[in-house]
Amino acid sequence: MKNFLIGMPGGFDYKKFHRDYRAEFWGIEAIMFDSEEDIKVLIEEAQKKKFNFGVHFPLHKNIFIPCRDPLFLSLNSDLSEESYNVFERELAYCKSIGAQYILVHFPKPVLIDRSLNWNFWRFGNEAEWIDEKLYPYDKFKEKLEEMFGRLSGLSSKYNLQIVLEHDAINKYLYEGALLEELFKRYDNLKLCIDTGRLHLFELVDKNFDSKEFVKKMAPYTFIVHLWNTNVNDNSTGGHYPVLPSLKVSEGWGDIESYLNIIASINNDIKVLFEHRSDLITDEELETCYNWINSIINK
Repeated sequence: MKNFLIGMPGGFDYKKFHRDYRAEFWGIEAIMFDSEEDIKVLIEEAQKKKFNFGVHFPLHKNIFIPCRDPLFLSLNSDLSEESYNVFERELAYCKSIGAQYILVHFPKPVLIDRSLNWNFWRFGNEAEWIDEKLYPYDKFKEKLEEMFGRLSGLSSKYNLQIVLEHDAINKYLYEGALLEELFKRYDNLKLCIDTGRLHLFELVDKNFDSKEFVKKMAPYTFIVHLWNTNVNDNSTGGHYPVLPSLKVSEGWGDIESYLNIIASINNDIKVLFEHRSDLITDEELETCYNWINSIINK
Protein backbone atom coordinates (compact mmCIF):
# COMPACT_ATOMS: atom_id res chain seq x y z
CA MET A 1 0.00 0.00 0.00
CA LYS A 2 3.04 2.24 -0.20
CA ASN A 3 1.66 3.79 -3.41
CA PHE A 4 -1.76 4.73 -1.92
CA LEU A 5 -3.05 8.25 -1.20
CA ILE A 6 -6.13 9.78 0.32
CA GLY A 7 -7.73 13.01 -0.85
CA MET A 8 -7.88 16.07 1.38
CA PRO A 9 -10.25 18.77 0.05
CA GLY A 10 -10.78 22.14 1.70
CA GLY A 11 -8.21 21.85 4.48
CA PHE A 12 -6.48 19.33 6.72
CA ASP A 13 -9.30 17.22 8.15
CA TYR A 14 -7.93 15.39 11.21
CA LYS A 15 -11.00 13.18 11.52
CA LYS A 16 -10.68 12.01 7.92
CA PHE A 17 -6.92 11.58 8.27
CA HIS A 18 -7.18 9.41 11.38
CA ARG A 19 -9.90 7.21 9.87
CA ASP A 20 -8.72 6.92 6.26
CA TYR A 21 -4.94 7.17 6.35
CA ARG A 22 -2.60 4.25 6.99
CA ALA A 23 1.02 4.54 8.11
CA GLU A 24 2.28 2.66 5.04
CA PHE A 25 0.51 4.97 2.55
CA TRP A 26 2.49 7.26 0.23
CA GLY A 27 0.61 10.38 1.24
CA ILE A 28 -2.14 12.90 0.52
CA GLU A 29 -3.50 14.84 -2.45
CA ALA A 30 -4.64 18.32 -1.38
CA ILE A 31 -7.09 20.58 -3.20
CA MET A 32 -8.84 23.92 -2.68
CA PHE A 33 -7.63 24.75 0.81
CA ASP A 34 -9.48 27.67 2.35
CA SER A 35 -6.55 29.58 3.84
CA GLU A 36 -2.80 29.84 4.26
CA GLU A 37 -3.27 28.56 7.79
CA ASP A 38 -4.79 25.34 6.39
CA ILE A 39 -1.79 24.95 4.08
CA LYS A 40 0.59 25.54 7.00
CA VAL A 41 -1.10 22.70 8.89
CA LEU A 42 -0.64 20.40 5.88
CA ILE A 43 3.08 21.20 5.70
CA GLU A 44 3.56 20.71 9.44
CA GLU A 45 1.66 17.42 9.54
CA ALA A 46 3.55 16.10 6.50
CA GLN A 47 6.85 16.81 8.24
CA LYS A 48 5.69 15.46 11.58
CA LYS A 49 4.06 12.28 10.28
CA LYS A 50 6.50 11.85 7.40
CA PHE A 51 4.04 11.55 4.51
CA ASN A 52 4.30 12.96 0.99
CA PHE A 53 1.75 15.22 -0.60
CA GLY A 54 0.74 16.24 -4.08
CA VAL A 55 -1.60 19.01 -5.18
CA HIS A 56 -4.72 18.90 -7.30
CA PHE A 57 -4.93 22.40 -8.81
CA PRO A 58 -5.86 24.69 -7.23
CA LEU A 59 -4.31 24.43 -3.78
CA HIS A 60 -5.64 27.91 -2.98
CA LYS A 61 -9.42 27.96 -3.30
CA ASN A 62 -10.85 30.42 -5.86
CA ILE A 63 -7.43 31.33 -7.24
CA PHE A 64 -8.81 31.27 -10.80
CA ILE A 65 -12.02 33.25 -11.20
CA PRO A 66 -13.80 31.86 -14.32
CA CYS A 67 -13.89 28.30 -12.94
CA ARG A 68 -11.81 25.87 -10.90
CA ASP A 69 -9.58 24.62 -13.72
CA PRO A 70 -7.24 26.64 -15.97
CA LEU A 71 -8.71 27.13 -19.43
CA PHE A 72 -5.48 26.49 -21.34
CA LEU A 73 -7.37 25.61 -24.52
CA SER A 74 -9.69 28.60 -24.51
CA LEU A 75 -10.11 30.25 -27.91
CA ASN A 76 -9.93 33.55 -26.04
CA SER A 77 -6.17 34.20 -26.11
CA ASP A 78 -6.27 36.52 -23.08
CA LEU A 79 -8.08 33.91 -20.98
CA SER A 80 -5.73 31.17 -22.14
CA GLU A 81 -2.68 33.27 -21.26
CA GLU A 82 -4.08 34.16 -17.84
CA SER A 83 -4.62 30.45 -17.24
CA TYR A 84 -0.94 29.73 -17.85
CA ASN A 85 0.10 32.62 -15.61
CA VAL A 86 -2.12 31.55 -12.71
CA PHE A 87 -1.01 27.94 -13.06
CA GLU A 88 2.68 28.86 -13.05
CA ARG A 89 2.29 30.94 -9.89
CA GLU A 90 0.54 28.06 -8.14
CA LEU A 91 3.10 25.56 -9.42
CA ALA A 92 5.98 27.69 -8.10
CA TYR A 93 4.27 27.96 -4.72
CA CYS A 94 3.64 24.21 -4.54
CA LYS A 95 7.28 23.51 -5.32
CA SER A 96 8.35 25.89 -2.55
CA ILE A 97 6.32 24.05 0.11
CA GLY A 98 7.48 20.56 -0.83
CA ALA A 99 4.70 19.18 -3.04
CA GLN A 100 5.78 16.13 -5.05
CA TYR A 101 3.50 16.85 -8.00
CA ILE A 102 0.75 19.16 -9.23
CA LEU A 103 -2.23 17.80 -11.12
CA VAL A 104 -4.53 19.73 -13.44
CA HIS A 105 -7.57 18.85 -15.54
CA PHE A 106 -7.54 18.76 -19.34
CA PRO A 107 -8.88 19.46 -21.86
CA LYS A 108 -10.38 22.68 -20.53
CA PRO A 109 -12.66 23.89 -21.84
CA VAL A 110 -14.07 20.43 -22.55
CA LEU A 111 -15.21 19.88 -26.14
CA ILE A 112 -18.69 18.40 -26.17
CA ASP A 113 -20.88 16.86 -28.83
CA ARG A 114 -24.27 18.49 -28.27
CA SER A 115 -26.05 15.49 -29.81
CA LEU A 116 -25.06 13.35 -26.81
CA ASN A 117 -26.90 13.13 -23.49
CA TRP A 118 -24.79 14.95 -20.90
CA ASN A 119 -27.17 14.47 -17.97
CA PHE A 120 -24.60 12.20 -16.29
CA TRP A 121 -21.92 14.90 -16.39
CA ARG A 122 -21.40 17.80 -14.02
CA PHE A 123 -19.97 21.13 -15.14
CA GLY A 124 -19.33 23.95 -12.70
CA ASN A 125 -20.40 26.59 -15.21
CA GLU A 126 -20.58 27.26 -18.95
CA ALA A 127 -16.96 28.44 -19.11
CA GLU A 128 -15.88 24.81 -18.67
CA TRP A 129 -17.12 23.55 -22.04
CA ILE A 130 -17.44 24.48 -25.70
CA ASP A 131 -19.39 22.93 -28.57
CA GLU A 132 -16.91 20.85 -30.57
CA LYS A 133 -18.46 22.23 -33.78
CA LEU A 134 -16.94 25.58 -32.83
CA TYR A 135 -13.49 24.04 -32.34
CA PRO A 136 -12.04 22.46 -35.53
CA TYR A 137 -9.64 19.55 -35.09
CA ASP A 138 -6.64 21.40 -36.57
CA LYS A 139 -7.10 24.26 -34.11
CA PHE A 140 -7.53 21.83 -31.21
CA LYS A 141 -4.36 19.97 -32.20
CA GLU A 142 -2.45 23.25 -32.37
CA LYS A 143 -3.66 24.41 -28.95
CA LEU A 144 -3.12 21.00 -27.34
CA GLU A 145 0.44 20.79 -28.67
CA GLU A 146 1.06 24.29 -27.31
CA MET A 147 -0.31 23.22 -23.92
CA PHE A 148 1.90 20.13 -23.74
CA GLY A 149 4.95 22.13 -24.79
CA ARG A 150 4.40 24.94 -22.30
CA LEU A 151 3.56 22.65 -19.39
CA SER A 152 6.55 20.45 -20.17
CA GLY A 153 8.71 23.56 -20.03
CA LEU A 154 7.23 24.57 -16.68
CA SER A 155 7.80 21.09 -15.27
CA SER A 156 11.46 21.31 -16.25
CA LYS A 157 11.85 24.90 -15.04
CA TYR A 158 10.55 24.14 -11.54
CA ASN A 159 11.61 20.47 -11.40
CA LEU A 160 8.10 19.44 -10.39
CA GLN A 161 6.01 16.65 -11.87
CA ILE A 162 2.94 17.91 -13.74
CA VAL A 163 0.10 15.41 -14.10
CA LEU A 164 -2.75 15.86 -16.58
CA GLU A 165 -6.08 14.42 -15.44
CA HIS A 166 -8.50 13.68 -18.25
CA ASP A 167 -11.93 15.25 -18.06
CA ALA A 168 -14.53 14.31 -20.68
CA ILE A 169 -12.69 12.86 -23.67
CA ASN A 170 -14.07 13.82 -27.05
CA LYS A 171 -13.32 12.03 -30.32
CA TYR A 172 -10.29 14.25 -31.01
CA LEU A 173 -8.60 12.53 -28.07
CA TYR A 174 -9.88 8.96 -28.17
CA GLU A 175 -9.69 8.49 -31.95
CA GLY A 176 -6.24 8.31 -33.49
CA ALA A 177 -2.91 8.61 -31.70
CA LEU A 178 -2.62 12.35 -30.96
CA LEU A 179 -2.67 11.96 -27.18
CA GLU A 180 -0.19 9.08 -27.16
CA GLU A 181 2.17 10.97 -29.46
CA LEU A 182 2.14 14.03 -27.21
CA PHE A 183 2.89 12.02 -24.06
CA LYS A 184 5.75 10.32 -25.93
CA ARG A 185 7.13 13.64 -27.16
CA TYR A 186 6.80 15.42 -23.81
CA ASP A 187 7.73 12.51 -21.60
CA ASN A 188 8.15 14.54 -18.41
CA LEU A 189 4.36 15.01 -18.36
CA LYS A 190 2.19 12.19 -17.03
CA LEU A 191 -1.48 11.21 -17.03
CA CYS A 192 -4.08 10.71 -14.32
CA ILE A 193 -6.78 8.16 -15.14
CA ASP A 194 -10.10 8.76 -13.38
CA THR A 195 -12.13 5.55 -13.06
CA GLY A 196 -15.46 7.21 -12.30
CA ARG A 197 -15.21 9.52 -15.31
CA LEU A 198 -14.28 6.62 -17.58
CA HIS A 199 -17.45 4.79 -16.59
CA LEU A 200 -19.66 7.86 -16.97
CA PHE A 201 -18.22 8.94 -20.30
CA GLU A 202 -18.75 5.48 -21.77
CA LEU A 203 -22.43 5.96 -20.92
CA VAL A 204 -22.46 9.41 -22.53
CA ASP A 205 -20.63 8.45 -25.74
CA LYS A 206 -21.35 4.94 -27.05
CA ASN A 207 -18.38 5.21 -29.43
CA PHE A 208 -15.96 5.54 -26.52
CA ASP A 209 -14.32 2.30 -25.38
CA SER A 210 -13.04 2.97 -21.86
CA LYS A 211 -10.97 -0.20 -21.61
CA GLU A 212 -9.26 0.46 -24.93
CA PHE A 213 -8.47 4.00 -23.77
CA VAL A 214 -6.97 2.66 -20.53
CA LYS A 215 -4.87 0.15 -22.46
CA LYS A 216 -3.49 2.87 -24.75
CA MET A 217 -2.78 5.33 -21.97
CA ALA A 218 -1.53 3.03 -19.19
CA PRO A 219 2.17 3.48 -20.12
CA TYR A 220 1.92 7.23 -19.48
CA THR A 221 -0.08 7.02 -16.26
CA PHE A 222 1.30 8.43 -13.01
CA ILE A 223 -1.75 8.13 -10.78
CA VAL A 224 -5.27 6.68 -10.78
CA HIS A 225 -8.14 8.55 -9.18
CA LEU A 226 -10.27 5.77 -7.81
CA TRP A 227 -14.02 5.93 -7.26
CA ASN A 228 -17.20 4.37 -8.56
CA THR A 229 -20.69 5.46 -9.44
CA ASN A 230 -23.99 3.94 -10.50
CA VAL A 231 -26.18 6.08 -12.72
CA ASN A 232 -29.17 3.86 -11.93
CA ASP A 233 -28.92 5.04 -8.32
CA ASN A 234 -26.85 8.20 -8.14
CA SER A 235 -28.26 9.30 -4.79
CA THR A 236 -24.75 9.85 -3.41
CA GLY A 237 -23.73 12.10 -6.31
CA GLY A 238 -20.87 9.81 -7.28
CA HIS A 239 -17.48 9.20 -5.69
CA TYR A 240 -18.67 6.00 -4.02
CA PRO A 241 -15.85 3.81 -2.67
CA VAL A 242 -14.81 0.89 -4.85
CA LEU A 243 -15.83 -2.44 -3.37
CA PRO A 244 -15.74 -5.99 -4.77
CA SER A 245 -19.46 -6.33 -3.99
CA LEU A 246 -20.45 -3.61 -6.52
CA LYS A 247 -21.56 -5.47 -9.64
CA VAL A 248 -21.05 -4.25 -13.20
CA SER A 249 -24.32 -6.00 -14.13
CA GLU A 250 -26.13 -3.65 -11.75
CA GLY A 251 -24.72 -0.48 -13.30
CA TRP A 252 -21.42 0.05 -11.48
CA GLY A 253 -18.15 0.77 -13.28
CA ASP A 254 -15.83 -2.13 -14.09
CA ILE A 255 -13.06 -0.94 -11.78
CA GLU A 256 -11.32 -4.30 -11.52
CA SER A 257 -10.86 -4.50 -15.30
CA TYR A 258 -9.43 -0.98 -15.48
CA LEU A 259 -6.91 -1.72 -12.74
CA ASN A 260 -5.94 -5.12 -14.13
CA ILE A 261 -5.20 -3.53 -17.51
CA ILE A 262 -3.10 -0.78 -15.95
CA ALA A 263 -1.22 -3.14 -13.62
CA SER A 264 -0.35 -5.48 -16.51
CA ILE A 265 1.31 -2.60 -18.39
CA ASN A 266 2.58 -0.17 -15.74
CA ASN A 267 3.72 -1.29 -12.28
CA ASP A 268 4.82 2.17 -11.18
CA ILE A 269 1.60 4.02 -10.44
CA LYS A 270 -0.02 5.68 -7.47
CA VAL A 271 -3.64 5.24 -6.41
CA LEU A 272 -5.69 8.03 -4.88
CA PHE A 273 -8.87 6.95 -3.12
CA GLU A 274 -10.99 9.84 -4.37
CA HIS A 275 -14.09 8.62 -2.62
CA ARG A 276 -16.51 9.53 0.13
CA SER A 277 -15.40 7.17 2.85
CA ASP A 278 -18.23 8.45 5.05
CA LEU A 279 -20.63 6.36 2.94
CA ILE A 280 -19.20 3.05 4.17
CA THR A 281 -18.23 1.34 7.43
CA ASP A 282 -14.71 0.93 8.79
CA GLU A 283 -14.81 -2.73 7.77
CA GLU A 284 -15.84 -1.86 4.22
CA LEU A 285 -13.07 0.73 4.00
CA GLU A 286 -10.52 -1.91 4.98
CA THR A 287 -12.01 -4.26 2.38
CA CYS A 288 -11.65 -1.52 -0.22
CA TYR A 289 -7.96 -0.99 0.57
CA ASN A 290 -7.13 -4.70 0.69
CA TRP A 291 -8.98 -5.46 -2.55
CA ILE A 292 -7.24 -2.72 -4.52
CA ASN A 293 -3.87 -3.69 -3.04
CA SER A 294 -4.41 -7.28 -4.22
CA ILE A 295 -4.97 -6.05 -7.79
CA ILE A 296 -2.39 -3.28 -8.10
CA ASN A 297 0.42 -4.64 -5.95
CA LYS A 298 0.41 -8.31 -6.88
